[in-house]
Amino acid sequence: MFHKRLLIALTTVITSTTFAPIGASAESGIASFYSSGGGYTAAHKTLPFGSRVRVTNSRNGRSVVVVINDRGPFIRGRIIDLSPAAARAIGISGVGNVNIQVIGKGSYKRSSHR
Repeated sequence: MFHKRLLIALTTVITSTTFAPIGASAESGIASFYSSGGGYTAAHKTLPFGSRVRVTNSRNGRSVVVVINDRGPFIRGRIIDLSPAAARAIGISGVGNVNIQVIGKGSYKRSSHR
């Protein structure tokens, strides 16, 4: 009897709760690259450090997964700054139109020691 009541209570909680998929956070706009960072990293204005983001070049469909490890871009109209390696991987030299989708939220805290 207890298990049946527990199951009914859990079902009620789960069905009345709205779950947003991890990839629900998406943006489209202009990406640029910056010389800070190595590997597949990026700068974003608001995403938590350590977040994993899929960046897709709108022109050619190529994509790369980057880790947010910096703040930026600081130029109006741009949504993300990519490391040179990440920009090369999707065929961007300079600036390009991209779609970004969060695939994992991070909790990485950037060290104050550089």
